[in-house]
Amino acid sequence: MTSDRADDDGAGAAPRSRRIRPPTASEQLEELLGYHVPIGRSPKHDLSTWTVTDDWPHPVPVTEAEVFEQ
Repeated sequence: MTSDRADDDGAGAAPRSRRIRPPTASEQLEELLGYHVPIGRSPKHDLSTWTVTDDWPHPVPVTEAEVFEQ
């Protein structure tokens, strides 16, 4: 069986196991910043320390365009 692939004889081509892979985006970022950056979701925040406030007037004004009839 003949083949016209140039890399079949192995001359000049590195075996697959020795090919150098480019660094991943995470590895590049770590090298750039100088520290590891965790990937994925950040940990959940402690909601017990949150304070919810609003400055809406009472009653909240509604325009005619916002009123829906049933």
